[in-house]
Amino acid sequence: MHGPVVDNETRCIHYRSPLDVVAIRFRCCGEYFPCLHCHAEMRDHRIERWRADEVGERAVLCGVCGHELTIAEYVDASSCPRCAAPFNPGCSLHHEVYFTLAGPPA
Repeated sequence: MHGPVVDNETRCIHYRSPLDVVAIRFRCCGEYFPCLHCHAEMRDHRIERWRADEVGERAVLCGVCGHELTIAEYVDASSCPRCAAPFNPGCSLHHEVYFTLAGPPA
């Protein structure tokens, strides 16, 4: 885990509510960070979003139990499928930073 982490459940100085318990494996560097701000502070490259055809990649870490979720599992989840720890619903506001998700058929 990289970045200014404040506890062993992946909370960081930017997001540390009881629900902020996920970390994202960034496509650009393959490393886990608690959030986009941690990545920006620690790395000198731009965030590269996961592509829509990569939703099967394990790129999200539950900080409570250590389970790695696929992108598809995470974007549809409100809690960890293994330990049921709830995730911050506000994180969905940042999905477009991390993931290129397929839209509805044209």
